[in-house]
Amino acid sequence: MTGADPGPTQAHTRTPAGDFLDEDPADAYRGLLARLVPGKVYDAVGRVVWNTDAYAFLDASSPDSAHPGLWRQSQLSAHQGLFEVTDGVYQIRGLDLSNMTLIEGDEGVVVVDPLMSTETAAAGLGLYREHRGDRVVSAVVYTHSHVDHFGGVGGVVDGDVPILAPAGFMAHAVTENVHAGPAMARRSVFQTGAHLPVGPTGHIGTGLGLGASSGTVTLIAPNRTITRTGQEEVVDGVRLVFQLTPGTEAPSEMNFLLPDHRALCMAENATHTLHNILTLRGAMVRDARVWAGYLDESVHRFAHDVDVLFASHHWPTWGTENITAFLSEQRDLYAYLHDQTLRMMNQGMVGSEIAESFRMPPTLERRRHTRGYYGSVSHNVKAIYQSYMGWFDGNPAHLWEHPPEENARRYVDCMGGPEEVVRKAERYRDEGDARFAVTLLNHVVFADPDHRNARETLADVYDQLGWGAECGPWRNFYLQGAAELRGRTPDPPASAGLMGVSRGLPVAQFFESLAIRVDGPRAWNEAFAIDWVLTDQGTTYRTRLSNGALIITENPRSGSAELTVTLTRPELPGLLVGRLALDDMKTEGETGLVARLLGLLDPPDYGFPIVTP
Repeated sequence: MTGADPGPTQAHTRTPAGDFLDEDPADAYRGLLARLVPGKVYDAVGRVVWNTDAYAFLDASSPDSAHPGLWRQSQLSAHQGLFEVTDGVYQIRGLDLSNMTLIEGDEGVVVVDPLMSTETAAAGLGLYREHRGDRVVSAVVYTHSHVDHFGGVGGVVDGDVPILAPAGFMAHAVTENVHAGPAMARRSVFQTGAHLPVGPTGHIGTGLGLGASSGTVTLIAPNRTITRTGQEEVVDGVRLVFQLTPGTEAPSEMNFLLPDHRALCMAENATHTLHNILTLRGAMVRDARVWAGYLDESVHRFAHDVDVLFASHHWPTWGTENITAFLSEQRDLYAYLHDQTLRMMNQGMVGSEIAESFRMPPTLERRRHTRGYYGSVSHNVKAIYQSYMGWFDGNPAHLWEHPPEENARRYVDCMGGPEEVVRKAERYRDEGDARFAVTLLNHVVFADPDHRNARETLADVYDQLGWGAECGPWRNFYLQGAAELRGRTPDPPASAGLMGVSRGLPVAQFFESLAIRVDGPRAWNEAFAIDWVLTDQGTTYRTRLSNGALIITENPRSGSAELTVTLTRPELPGLLVGRLALDDMKTEGETGLVARLLGLLDPPDYGFPIVTP
């Protein structure tokens, strides 16, 4: 053990390998047709945006600096290339966080979930074409609204094909990737460990895949919506029968059956890990009860009529009996998490107490695909509690606490000052209680951010906890925290990388992304309206600023605006991020209002501190 505190949750439990009811790891290698050689993908200026070759060290046995279960999971995830799932169905795996599936049709190929970056998607499509022929992309399917399942679409199509997605896709894609995008992007640095050095003591994977690519993100709005379970669509001769699963792994998600291939796509609802009820990067809390219900529906609707199950992460499962068992155990996993959390909650326990005492059924505990490589029992139980009870545990002492920095100063003062707290923390660390050691050291860092000994000691204990973690995001959070305490804070992403998503947004949602940036107190006394006339859409949008709020109205029926700007939809984001000049547009009224509006927008901070105040 490397200093992590063994406990009842899966996050820090080293279960002996011989105790597992192990699935055959050969499934992760089955059907390999070709690898991408070398395993690197570059962007247009020669920057490496993906590098599987860097993970060659995973060929060795698990070191003391990694949990053996997470190490094994990363070994399997590092196996990259073009794989045949079944006749006519292929996957690109190991070239991004997610998988890209390719289904051959009458004339071309249907692409499912085109990875996270245009560069990796294009490389994957190129590998497919090299070995299966130069087929055109005849359609695209987004299984759900997370960026690693649509961001690479610009690398495979220009939008002039059917693009299928579940109902609510655009609204939820915008909510996570634009509205809360800056905060989630910052936290994602910790969850994915994207800036950690790759190696046995650093980044070894996420549990869901190796990591996320860092290329160009795009979004093309879907033009065909799936609105009901049982809906059948035919694209390029490929029959797809859909199962809507809202509120599961994503607020907008769907599985689908390929009846002519006897193949079932489970999107991200059933993969080879316990998933997240609430991701550590932040998101809407998922409904574990609903998740289990949809998995049960999948068992009864599909499982007995398919020969292979594949998903948007990890490797397929073959054989009807294996598929039925796999889905049934995944169903039981989320149902048990939900029901037992509610049972203990109704006995008066709060989320942290439930997490500490939670026990999984022995059979599920011993299945590899239910282990906490990506989600953990501990943080999932707390998320279920949160979904019902919110942030407040009912104790009045927690109703109006000081924020972390102010609380820390008072705690440190009560405990005798920074040096005394560090000494106590070192004692707890040496006695094996790393969890309380980080609590004490975190107080010192927040009370005195420049206390060098506290920062370095806290970083060391974070290393120990990270190396012992079975859950990939837990490992990455601890190790990224240690890196930042040692002064290695990553540069924030360039805002230019967001332009691809902005261009794909519906206009109303684009303006909503501006509304959440208005600095309310500075805008309290401003009151004006701008009409934006989009000639290529025949639509007018009015943005009215009043009482610090920016209100968006489509085709206003009354009132007037102080300024009218006539332009095209593609020109809109360029103008509002300063890449195009207002002088190039047709205007009528007070042209200075655009600058006044832009001057009231608060730029997001993609590098805000997390482990320091």
